Amino acid sequence: QVELVESGGGLVQAGGSLRLSCAASGRTFSTFTMGWFRQIPGKEREFVAAVVWSNGNTYYSDSVKGRFTISRDIPKNTIYLQMNSLKPEDTAVYYCANDRSGGTWDYWGKGTLVTVSS
Repeated sequence: QVELVESGGGLVQAGGSLRLSCAASGRTFSTFTMGWFRQIPGKEREFVAAVVWSNGNTYYSDSVKGRFTISRDIPKNTIYLQMNSLKPEDTAVYYCANDRSGGTWDYWGKGTLVTVSS
């Protein structure tokens, strides 16, 4: 079992920045990829960014590429999402996820709310 706890959400003005953190605990030795997703009420959860645990390769959705940066801290079993140039449409609950095998997202955090005001 892997537990994921997100933090760092909040209210920010458009153009501002926030950094989200996700700390993993439990059976983290089997982590293949960790990532961030977001969800607006009434809409489907969408992929934001991911990082491959072993080599640090990163992937981004087109909507955040160039503005968001995902990174990992292996000793702390933590990932971060640095979000710059935030837009009102980035407003959502952001979830951290853990993938053990490269196939599916196996564990999810409870989410942290990011609100970007115009």
